[in-house]
Amino acid sequence: MTRKVALYYSVMALVLVAVGIFQSWNVALAILNLCLISAIMTLGVNMQWGYAGLFNVGIMGFTALGGLSAMLVSMPPIGEAWSVGGGGIAVSFAILAATVVAIVVARRMLLPILRLPATLALIVLGYFLIRGHFEAATDLIEAVDPAHTGYLGGLGLPIVLSWAVGGLVAAAAAWFIGKIALGLRADYLAIATLGISEIIIAVIKYEEWLTRGVKNVTGLPRPVPYEVELVATDWFIDFADRVGAADLAEAASIFVKLCYASLFVAVLVVVMWFAERALKSPWGRMMRAIRDNREAANAMGKDVTWRHLQVFILGSATCGIAGAMLTTLDGQLTPTSYIPLRYTFLIWVMVILGGSGNNWGAVLGGFVIWFVWIQAEPLGNWFMHTITLPLDEGTWLRDHLISGAAYTRLLLMGLILLCVMRFAPRGLIPER
Repeated sequence: MTRKVALYYSVMALVLVAVGIFQSWNVALAILNLCLISAIMTLGVNMQWGYAGLFNVGIMGFTALGGLSAMLVSMPPIGEAWSVGGGGIAVSFAILAATVVAIVVARRMLLPILRLPATLALIVLGYFLIRGHFEAATDLIEAVDPAHTGYLGGLGLPIVLSWAVGGLVAAAAAWFIGKIALGLRADYLAIATLGISEIIIAVIKYEEWLTRGVKNVTGLPRPVPYEVELVATDWFIDFADRVGAADLAEAASIFVKLCYASLFVAVLVVVMWFAERALKSPWGRMMRAIRDNREAANAMGKDVTWRHLQVFILGSATCGIAGAMLTTLDGQLTPTSYIPLRYTFLIWVMVILGGSGNNWGAVLGGFVIWFVWIQAEPLGNWFMHTITLPLDEGTWLRDHLISGAAYTRLLLMGLILLCVMRFAPRGLIPER
């Protein structure tokens, strides 16, 4: 097993080095950074599926919460928006909290026959009270320089803090969702998590007072230097001369990507260490026992639902961390980029290819699939142009094949999944 892990990881490293040599180091490092984030996300899904057998299809929802946290933590607050609408938003949330408390108290104190009417009456009353304050406040906030702001902004803190905050926010959402959905059967759990993920993404996409919606929030602060600042500093110019860099701008871009890679590797190492410790602990053996035979574990006195909630929270928190890291790397919050079905499918292919239940396999799957996803389109274009060279330009067949090259990545994903299911159903590095 150890030799197989070393072999696969060595091959993956050589492939990335080959991209750096034959394409460019900028491209190779860009792929590496995205592979590192994908690996962290696959570790989160592997905790849920590989450890406990939970089929979570709401991965993008937790990733989006991480991205939202990166924006809310790092962007500076918009003073004018807070002055015109911040009070109304605060009153709305206060009424929401009061409504929830009133419903809980009423259901505990009233007779059973009165509980349902009282609950419905409080919900209706709370809705109209919240709506009266909330809509007026959001209209005022979105009217503040909508071309550049139109939202409340954030806290103006270092963006690296948002990685931990993103994990906490995703964990809190997972606790709330898990309390509702984890009692469902596997297929219903998948439907529930997918639906909740769509709701989360819809809120992020359309609540402009919070996220600017489809107008995006750009210019998020970086945890690493900016290229334009590096090329103007003496120490970096001297450093570039010493290493023999011909293009100062390209050297700055490579340096920035290396800084990101260092941060991402550090996070991956920490998450991997905790994941391995958890998997090999008595808790991890118990989770796998529950996964393999839920009824037997329940008969032995194990609280299956509580254990499922634990691992659901841990896996979702890991996806939230990865989501915050991805938004940090992009430098912007783009709600329309969270496409649940497409990227959820990708993450699941990563876990299946690498080997569910094995953390080293999950990380390898994240690297392999993301590398193929990025490189498939340029390779598809090259392949289609090569095989259509004998055809005259403008012929329908040549144009059709070249225009279809963009779908090569989808074809490859399907082929990879079929080949894995046929020849390595337990993944490249299967669970022991």
